Amino acid sequence: MAVSKARVGVGFIVAGVLTLVFGTVLCFVGPLIVDDQIVKNTVIDPKNELTYTMWKDVPVPFFMSVYFFHILNPKEVLNGEKPMVEQRGPYVYRKHIQKDNITFHPNNTVSYREYRSYYFEPSMSVGNESDVVTIPNMLVLGAAVMLEKLPYAVRLMISATFKTFKEGPFLTKTVGELMWGYDSKLVEFLNKYLPGTLPSSGKFGLFAEFNNSNTGLFTVFTGRGDIRKVHKVDSWNGLTELNYWRTPQCNMINGTAGQMWPPFMTKESTLPFYSPDACRSLELVYQRSGEMRGIPLYRYVAPTTMFANGTVYAPNEGFCPCRQSGLLNVSSCRHNSPVFISHPHFFNADPVLLDFVQGLNPNEDEHGLFIDIHPLTGVPLNVSIRLQLNLYMKRVSGITETGKISEVVMPMIWFEERNNCDGGSRPAGDATTRPEEKDPLLQEELD
Repeated sequence: MAVSKARVGVGFIVAGVLTLVFGTVLCFVGPLIVDDQIVKNTVIDPKNELTYTMWKDVPVPFFMSVYFFHILNPKEVLNGEKPMVEQRGPYVYRKHIQKDNITFHPNNTVSYREYRSYYFEPSMSVGNESDVVTIPNMLVLGAAVMLEKLPYAVRLMISATFKTFKEGPFLTKTVGELMWGYDSKLVEFLNKYLPGTLPSSGKFGLFAEFNNSNTGLFTVFTGRGDIRKVHKVDSWNGLTELNYWRTPQCNMINGTAGQMWPPFMTKESTLPFYSPDACRSLELVYQRSGEMRGIPLYRYVAPTTMFANGTVYAPNEGFCPCRQSGLLNVSSCRHNSPVFISHPHFFNADPVLLDFVQGLNPNEDEHGLFIDIHPLTGVPLNVSIRLQLNLYMKRVSGITETGKISEVVMPMIWFEERNNCDGGSRPAGDATTRPEEKDPLLQEELD
């Protein structure tokens, strides 16, 4: 039986949402007075000891806040009624990021793998990882949609398999189990007799593959010889283009790896980056100017067209087959798993999506994503990347576990990856040294 290989974190994602790693070097390197100094210090080079160290081992903590959409009426949903959800969270994790396997090449590029690990932060969370929530069972409802075109007799056998292993349409598990994996006889069976049908050989969890993992082999330009290319991706896992999508434009690997961007940005500049967890390149656009403790910044946000369908925004036709605008169908890169990425609470999506789920309240302040960039150096100062993971559910005849479920794109979780050089992301009462206290050069600029 084929079951989704989706690495359901996207997450994508960003963090992955896919996951994005946003540089914080400006917190430490201080003011760069003139253009040639900026160029010299921006090049990825071990001789630039301070900036290289900050690029290799991001010293300012990142945090991932996770919110679950707890289903209040699972029995009624199974009978065809509209799902009612209650947001539970945040459950906050400190994210550690480190580059390894760093290799410099003669063509002014450098390859590396970036490893990430997560640590629960009780003091920043609304509860504990032992809290219990109810969400759709992806192993059942996702597989049902994937296999709905198989012969009816086969679907009956699949349903019998679910019953044998006591797998129902919904999961009521602890936060920790849903995040990092739970024991399942079905998962054990698939891993033993059908290896490769699940995203990992261990327990099945929404973020199981993301902890203590890497984002693939990135090769980026160092900026030596042409500072305009610094941090831009030359290849990912040896690929210069993707094969997930239907058009060459959609398969392009554009921009940086999401850590930093080239210096000397203007208001006309955009922030393109490639996200492995979203299986595509994304691009943010300038919104407004501002400052943080005297440091100038540009705010970049997601355009309304980021997840628009091909009808609303023709260039996105290559990412289809599409449903309502505001949903990114990632099934083509997730072994046909019916998983969609969106902004939280379907912000910037077709309003009709809100008609099928009760309990969603989208607004830009809480659900829009942004990056605040120091335009002179191309380094992010404040980061808030927010993405939502959704499962397409429906009744599939022969698989009785789907009951009379109405067709719906069902929110499961949303998450925010954030960091703030100004110290705003620290837990309450955290005595961690402020960035400017570590670096007197930055203190000079702040003063």
